[in-house]
Amino acid sequence: MNDTKSILLVGVGGQGTILASKILSEGLARKGFDIKMSEIHGMSQRGGSVSTHVRYGSKVASPIVSEGEADVLVAFEKSEAVRWLGYLKKGGWLVVNNYEIKSLPVLTGLAEYPEQVTEQLNEAVENVKIFNATQIARELGNERAQNIVLLGALIKALEIEDIDWDSVIEQLMPAKVVELNKKALRAGIQQ
Repeated sequence: MNDTKSILLVGVGGQGTILASKILSEGLARKGFDIKMSEIHGMSQRGGSVSTHVRYGSKVASPIVSEGEADVLVAFEKSEAVRWLGYLKKGGWLVVNNYEIKSLPVLTGLAEYPEQVTEQLNEAVENVKIFNATQIARELGNERAQNIVLLGALIKALEIEDIDWDSVIEQLMPAKVVELNKKALRAGIQQ
């Protein structure tokens, strides 16, 4: 029996998608899972799309999540959820940061930001959690912790709250932001 779970985290460069994936992978490794992770940066340094594939289970052959295979799709920006929606499998979970980052083509008038994104996502997906992780992180003291808020919501969707996530954060993050990120993780789990 294949017990492999596939997670796809997508966002815009600078949102912390890769860091969230590394924290997730470390926690899963501590629980004894075989993990494969692959990151695709695109034009991430310039605000372009970033995706990270994480697959875990008793034995994982490949890190790549194929279309229609993701058990959970986490979008750090809501238009990225629309762009990557085809990767979510039927019955999978969609976790979305209800936040807009306008791309360069949108800012220069060459393209338009998609309209009614949250409505489209709510209609298309049965298991969806849309909330403003950026605002939650801002209220905690630093909007850059949005990635950890989203990670908390992902942890809840995967039902892996029993891992000692605080110690993973302590290991992988600078001491000056550890407490903020522990709070961000708990806030995400509560969503």
